[in-house]
Amino acid sequence: MKKFFSVFFIALVTFVSAQEKDSKETANRFFYELTFKPKKDSTKTDKVITILDITDKNRSIYQDYTVIAQDSIMKIEIEAMQKAGIMKDLSKTLKTPKISARIYKIYPSMKIQYVDKIANGFTPANIGYDENLKLNWKIENEKQKIGAYNTQKATTEFGGKQWTAWFSADLPFQDGPYKFYGLPGLIVKIEDAGKNYSWVLQGNKKVKDYTEYSYIENLMQAKGGKVNVLSREKFEKTFNDFKKDPFATVRPMMTQEMMSKSIPGMDGTIGDMMKKQEKQYKDFYNANDNPIEPDYGKLNVGNLEKVGKEKDSK
Repeated sequence: MKKFFSVFFIALVTFVSAQEKDSKETANRFFYELTFKPKKDSTKTDKVITILDITDKNRSIYQDYTVIAQDSIMKIEIEAMQKAGIMKDLSKTLKTPKISARIYKIYPSMKIQYVDKIANGFTPANIGYDENLKLNWKIENEKQKIGAYNTQKATTEFGGKQWTAWFSADLPFQDGPYKFYGLPGLIVKIEDAGKNYSWVLQGNKKVKDYTEYSYIENLMQAKGGKVNVLSREKFEKTFNDFKKDPFATVRPMMTQEMMSKSIPGMDGTIGDMMKKQEKQYKDFYNANDNPIEPDYGKLNVGNLEKVGKEKDSK
């Protein structure tokens, strides 16, 4: 799980001008606290705030809130670097997110697009896969109050796990965190039977002039560009290869002379920064071996239908 912004990339691309937002959307932003077990063989849990943004342009976007929540701090830090003309190691300031992917749902079909980033040289690139996910919900009579919300119980199976959800008809959105959707009201709480993953709605607000991207992504043109839509099998292979060697596409571009250059205002050389960043990537990926759903090849496909054509070359 990652939405990991390369400190190395930030250090190299500091002196740029902010780009105007091209979005005129507004969104209802729902804040979910996610409690999860990163390790299969451990009872230790971790927590992160995630967001589901339901926009007025017939789509929703689910993602980690960690980096977006630091937008104002990052703006101050980067403007100070630009003014002083000196680099700074932002890893000492920037909190690391827990989740990397964005999950888009297109209304009203609810087609899902799962998107993550890999490196293409020094440029982040978006890869993803499309799917039509049909969740068979069983709505129960049981009701309860969760926070400020009146909710009703429903159950389903997904990713080889049994899930219990509590939805509220008072919130007229048939959506929820991650890939979950399809109940007659917004999902307020959902967790699997083993309590590996549990989301609870904490609140919501209206967002004007909406963009799903953080300040850093907008500023540094690090949105990743147009999504390269792959088959799910190809996506997982490509992403797993990236996790094993995050700098595979960067390394051939770096000469020994470039690696030995120092970075003004930062300790060490570019080569030192690359080694540090590579370790951070690998530590990050190795910290979680308990995914929400298994790799596609291990799934009992059931009601999952692949959609679209594979756009990658074989």
